[in-house]
Parts: sequence; C-alpha cells; structure tokens
Amino acid sequence: MPYINGKIIKELRERKNLTQKQLGKIISVSDKTVSKWETEKGLPDITLLEPLSKALGVSVAELLSGESISNKNRAGNIGKMKFYVCPVCGNIIASMGEGAFSCCGINLPPLSTEKAEEASFKIERPEGDIYIRFNHPMTKEHYISFAAYITYSGICIKKLYPEQEAEVSFPFTGKGRILFFCNRDGLFEFNI
Repeated sequence: MPYINGKIIKELRERKNLTQKQLGKIISVSDKTVSKWETEKGLPDITLLEPLSKALGVSVAELLSGESISNKNRAGNIGKMKFYVCPVCGNIIASMGEGAFSCCGINLPPLSTEKAEEASFKIERPEGDIYIRFNHPMTKEHYISFAAYITYSGICIKKLYPEQEAEVSFPFTGKGRILFFCNRDGLFEFNI
C-alpha cells in the first residue's frame, strides 16, 4: 500500500498557498516538523493523517495514495453512478460519483461499462416486473456477481451466486438501465 511521502505533502501544501509554518500551526506541529516530512527525514504520525488531509484539502485516501480524486457528479445524478467490486471478497460498492474506496487492503478502481450484446440476455415483462435471463455460465470460476436496475429515481441491486440460475427480476419503475457484472469480463449495460 502506498504511503504518504514528502513530495506529496509539499505539493499539496504549495497548492493551498500555505507556508510550512502556516500548515504546522493548523495541525499543531512546528514548521521544522513539516520541513522534516517534506525532506523525507520523518513521516507524520498516523494520528495526524486526518487533520493533515483536512488542512491540505484532500481525503485521507488521496493523501496516502498521492492521487487526486475528483467527483464531477456534484448534483448526485444517479445516471452517473460508479460501481466498485473487491476482487478478493466480492464486496460491491455503488457511489453517486467517483470516490476513493478500498476493501481487503486493495484500492478499488471504478468499473467501466461495456454495451451488452443483445444475445447475452432475454427480457420478459410479467405482471409489471422485469424478468431477465442471462445467457451466461454460472460456475464457481465464471459467473455473474450482481445485476442492477437504475432509473432516474432509484437503484435496485440483486446479488447472484455461482451455480444458481443466471436470472433476476425487478419491479418495473420506469425507463432505465440494467447493469450486470461478470467476475471475469467486467461490467455490462443495456437500456430498458
């Protein structure tokens, strides 16, 4: 796991137009301490990570990774949702925009979607529901992990497991998108 270094601290401090003395005052350390961090003669104590990240205007995850994360979805548009899946435990994280998430010690990248081929699924509409059968294997090695139905007003996620049927049903609540995640091939989507 990457750890904060002096270059990151200096770059973020200068971006905020702070002197070492000003930064030190904000987080209750001396300017000499900040100088030691920036020249890599020492590192901040773990108890200082949260105050340091706040003073520098970044999240703790950004401070640790040295990568800036910008959520351009300020209005919380559900159509711009991002999904993150842990490759170790299969944990699913849905976010209204990009974020910094980790699970099982791994920084998770947002999944990109690909357009699903029409032959990969079949949709039926019994009694106001959406029933989807996927043409996909469901073995322990290769399976659909989840499917999500996203409309302008909400999201419904259904978890699928290996060796069960590759099918889901959702109550129909309007036009939207269906996303499904294959543990090998990634995230796919289609409109309904």
